[in-house]
This record gives sequence, C-alpha cells and structure tokens, in this order.
Amino acid sequence: MTGVRSPSTPPELPGYTVQRLIGLGGFADVFLYRQHLPARDVAVKVLLAPTLDDDVRARFVTEANLMAQLSHHPAIVTVHHAGFAQDGRPYLVMEYCSQPGLAERYRTERLTVAQCLRIGVRLASAVQTAHDAGILHRDIKPANVLTTDFGWPALTDFGIAATAGQGSGSAVGMSIPWAPPELVGPRPAGDERSDVYSLAATIYSVLAGRSPFEVPGSANTAPELVARIERMPLPAVGRPDMPVALTGVLERAMAKDPGRRYASAVAVARALQDVEQALGLPVTALDVVGLETGGSRRPPEVAAPGHTELEQDEATRLRPILELGAADGAASDQTRQRPVRELVPGPSHEAVGLRQPGAVPAQVSPAAADE
Repeated sequence: MTGVRSPSTPPELPGYTVQRLIGLGGFADVFLYRQHLPARDVAVKVLLAPTLDDDVRARFVTEANLMAQLSHHPAIVTVHHAGFAQDGRPYLVMEYCSQPGLAERYRTERLTVAQCLRIGVRLASAVQTAHDAGILHRDIKPANVLTTDFGWPALTDFGIAATAGQGSGSAVGMSIPWAPPELVGPRPAGDERSDVYSLAATIYSVLAGRSPFEVPGSANTAPELVARIERMPLPAVGRPDMPVALTGVLERAMAKDPGRRYASAVAVARALQDVEQALGLPVTALDVVGLETGGSRRPPEVAAPGHTELEQDEATRLRPILELGAADGAASDQTRQRPVRELVPGPSHEAVGLRQPGAVPAQVSPAAADE
C-alpha cells in the first residue's frame, strides 16, 4: 500500500516568493506564492520533474493557452502568466482562490438546494463558454471547481481538455466517478454532451454529499463504479428537500444515452433557472456572451423525443424570467488512462418538462474532499 507522495520542491521564480504548498496532483503541485509587483497572492501550478516528456509539456502549453483564452469568465480561474522555471519545469501562475473548493465542501457541508442551483447555473455558464470557444473540458468534477474570495465557483484544470474534433486518439486521465458511460467503455468517444453529464454529476455530488454512483458502506473500486455508471439507474439524491423538478433535470443530463441528454450546457443552465423560478428563488443570471441573461425572450424550444406537447407547454409556462467516487474520499478521484475521440454533435432539440414542486425547500444548516 503506497502512501501520499512527498511534494516537489517549489522552483525559484523571479518576482515571486514561495509561501507554502496548497495542493498535490497527479501531474503537478500547486504552491502559494507572493507576487512582488503587483503585490498579491497567486497560485502557481508546477509540473512534476519525472513527468516532463514532450507529451506532458505539450499538454501544459495547451492548458495555459486554453485557460488564458477562457479566464475572462467569472466562473473560470484566471491565468496571469505561464513559463518555464530555470530547472526546466513548466509553471502556471493563476488566481489564488482562498475559499474551500467543491471537493472539500461537498464532503463536509450540507449545501442548500438554492446554493446548489446557483453553483450549477454558474458552472454551466462556464462550460458553455468553453464549448463556444470549441473547447471540451473532459474532466469536470468537484476537485476542479475552486471557490473565489467572493464565493463564486471557478472551473479550473483544463490539462486534459481538447479542441472539439481535434483530440482523436489522445490519451487522457479521466476521473471515473464523474465520467459518462461513453468515456468509461471499451471504445471511449465523447462530445459536448459528455461535459454535460460530468457537469450534472458534479451538481449531484454537491446535493448528495457523495459522487453519483458511490454506494455508502460498499466497495467503490474503479471496476465497480464503471459497472454502475454503465448499467445502474441514477440513484436518488436522498434528501427530503430535493425538488422533483431538479431530480428530472439531473436524470436527463445524466442519461446513459448521450442522445437523450441536454445537448448543451446552456440548456442545463436554463433548466436549473426554471427550477429556481418554480421554487420562488432569485434566478441566477447566465454569464454567456451572446445570450440573453433572462428567459422570456428565448425562442420557443421543440419538444425532445419522449416529451409530450403538454410537458413542453408547462416548460414554456415556467419560463417568464427576465433576466467525488469512493466512500472514504481517498479513492473518489480514481483515474484511468483512456484514448478519447471527440464527435461533432448533430442537430438536437431541447425541452425541460418540469413538474411544479409542492413546496420551497427548507434551509438546512451546515453539517458535513477528494483531491
């Protein structure tokens, strides 16, 4: 049985003073540095020396460029600088998010339904922004969602991301508890709908306090998780304040068949907004360039297969809006190496089919990390 590895030695970086270690990962360590000018704390991700082959270097450069391209978004971690230390190790200087991230929060806090909905809409906006830029994240999970000083979720770690349609055959690490069936099977292939699944699986985790197919008290090894992901119906979240409509959103977003899921992250965001409105909650704004932040002026949607006209009418009526894997947490981010191809999604139609819940959920006081 192997223990936790020792952290690497932080490199000397001109203009920065190292403070302390703040994170260990499979390919990199993250340190807190103090930047001299402008004076501020920053998080510096440093690749591990033993992993510096050409492929890893290329992935690091890709991550730096992708995150820089997207980091103007309020729910994506900001990149300040990237470079190579004197010892040759690549490093990435990023916004320092001082608050506990979702990997810690979903295991130690009982977040309210309102909080989970707000997090979900903001993360969906970030994922849609990446997709609009032609980028698939491919590893959305609680450990890759930090929390800014102002309480916003911030998506990070685009290290295995790929430009849609250009990642065929590349080997990537996937976090099994939040991975969709098409990426854990013998012929992995995914597209934007794979990110939709992982986004919903992350929302499920913050609601349930566990990853979707983790069975408390049972073995939750990688093979067992894969078998459940491929064949087991989505378990109930198991909390009394869970709205029926929100259960429906998660079930559709995490359908085994990608063709039955929401075709886009923004469709997930709008479905979550509809749940907020039905519960009488403030509606979280969409932060997606080129889209209206509200809902009443959106073009009518065509009912997806399996949804009746009555369900579609109900979904339309509800839209007048103007505006981690193993039980002990240690193995909850089990990762396997898989070649992944991206497919260009075909035409699709969105429908929500919400059911009006009976009551607004009661506020739950805080109670209860993967890497």
